[in-house]
Amino acid sequence: MGIPQHWRRYFHHFTAYGFMLCFAATATGTLFHYVLGWSAPYGFFSLPKLLGTLGGLGLLIGPAGLLYLKLKRDPNTADLEQTGMDIAFIALLWLTGATGLLLMLLRETGLLGLMLVIHLGFVMSLFLTLPYGKFVHGLYRLGALLKNALEQRREEQGAALVSQPRESGVKFYQSIKDNK
Repeated sequence: MGIPQHWRRYFHHFTAYGFMLCFAATATGTLFHYVLGWSAPYGFFSLPKLLGTLGGLGLLIGPAGLLYLKLKRDPNTADLEQTGMDIAFIALLWLTGATGLLLMLLRETGLLGLMLVIHLGFVMSLFLTLPYGKFVHGLYRLGALLKNALEQRREEQGAALVSQPRESGVKFYQSIKDNK
């Protein structure tokens, strides 16, 4: 019987929203530091910490679920040449979330500096691999959605222009004729 297909979508959403929340946490922390002059580390109930914690949990749940589904799927449906890269990317996402959460837990210890270097190494690796893996499909998908929306808008405007009779020229000509 297997796992229902909708679980893949759920795990994908955990991953995508987890990443976006982590990005929002980083952006918020940057604003706190450079705009408001508040230095890190921030309290647990601060916006960067809450966003980062929720995002980190999403990056633990989502990639773990996607990896489980990938390992349990029918091998005949897999692209074997891509499997290694897929698993590496999923592991990189998971490790980024895990080290971010560990960073928060170890912030009052002497391991903070080492954990920060490890976490930032995973984050940098994630962004360095952006153009070479599945991570970039989010940008491609956004571009495809924008292009589709523009094409639909043009089609609707074109249909509106075609369906409206061109009376403006006729009315103008008629007004000139009637004024004579």
